[in-house]
Amino acid sequence: MAVTSSMGTDKGRPSSWSAEIDSLASGADDGISRLFVISAGNVKTQEDWLLYPESNKDNPIQSPAQSWNALTVGAFTKRIQINEEKYKLYRALASVDSLSPYSTTSFSWEDHKWPIKPDIVMEGGNLAVAPDGFIANHEDLSSLTISAKTTKNQFDIINGTSEATAHASWLAGQLQVRYPDAWPETIRGLIVHSSDWTKELISQFDIDLKKKGSIAELVKICGYGVPDLGRAMNSLNNSLTLIAQEEIQPFCKRDRDSGYKSKDMHLYNLPWPKEELLGLGAEMVKLRITLSYFIEPGPGEIGWKDRYRYASHGFRFELNNPSESVEDFKIRINAAIDRDEDFQSVKNDTDRWSIGSDLRHHGSIHSDYIEKTAADIASCNLIGVYPVVGWWRERINLGFMEKKSRYALIISLQTAEQTIDLYTPIINKIKIPVVIKT
Repeated sequence: MAVTSSMGTDKGRPSSWSAEIDSLASGADDGISRLFVISAGNVKTQEDWLLYPESNKDNPIQSPAQSWNALTVGAFTKRIQINEEKYKLYRALASVDSLSPYSTTSFSWEDHKWPIKPDIVMEGGNLAVAPDGFIANHEDLSSLTISAKTTKNQFDIINGTSEATAHASWLAGQLQVRYPDAWPETIRGLIVHSSDWTKELISQFDIDLKKKGSIAELVKICGYGVPDLGRAMNSLNNSLTLIAQEEIQPFCKRDRDSGYKSKDMHLYNLPWPKEELLGLGAEMVKLRITLSYFIEPGPGEIGWKDRYRYASHGFRFELNNPSESVEDFKIRINAAIDRDEDFQSVKNDTDRWSIGSDLRHHGSIHSDYIEKTAADIASCNLIGVYPVVGWWRERINLGFMEKKSRYALIISLQTAEQTIDLYTPIINKIKIPVVIKT
């Protein structure tokens, strides 16, 4: 859906439009979940283009693209070549692999409240700068498409986040064909999980990937980056991906009073090729985890100014530390559940993550990665998925306390060295059940 409005977006807070998208995506009324792919909205004025890329930070993502459950698509560009001879003195405004001048961002949204948006960026075209400084679109910097007015023209051009959304929808379709049993939550998760930031996006905004505050600025501009279809579809020898689709009941009635509490957590014992990883020693390995699920929006507009009361529930993931036993890991997660502090994570487990729990736990898709030596990663083979509070539990009178919810958990290991085989040892172990429900 590439229709958005600059009205109804208040620093990331839900609108009636975005809440309806969330409701339809979750299947709240009919039990059928759906993946919505929505454009972030475009920067459109000459005044803003003249101030590119700083003006993109000031132009907020448009409604209903603040939807928690939708895959919101911003734009980057690879197009810098203008071929027409009469425009030989013109130049492209954005450099290759940088943010498209059209792309809106969530940079101006309220901190620590609303989802990371856009989720990803895809090709959205560029703008041409005339010798006198005037900026306009140009067909060489856009994509060819079928015209909506076929009586006048059979073909037309498309650009901006509308074009980016078309590319993302195609990508989602390719994944659904490849994995027909994948849930909408899983397709969204695979797209985000395969995404990464281009070097140009990082340098364009002077981002230091060693500082979480700097990364926080980057994700507000371009989300998790540019998806890679090959990575989303395939496991290579030096890169493997595990996917779990599960259902969990977040809450249940307390034994001794009329209140409700958090109920289930899932514990995964991952079949890491421990011997192979230990053998790699100081070789760097990237471990990435993505957790994708759909929330139901709170009925009416009660609590819409508060993310803790807009979402029906939330899920979180945790990874064991290298020296942490199964029992100690369970105790750590149960302690977090018992505290039940609104959407808080295990605080002592954030330093090793690149994005960190304070940022990644916004919205209904959470993705983060660790880059450590293979020896350090070898013992990190336990993942816990557990619920956090939402209106299902807090608004008891509505009677949703014991509903169940689905999630997709995606985990990958990747090494820089192409000759390292992580895939085959996992395949040999994968026949053993790896999920324990507690």
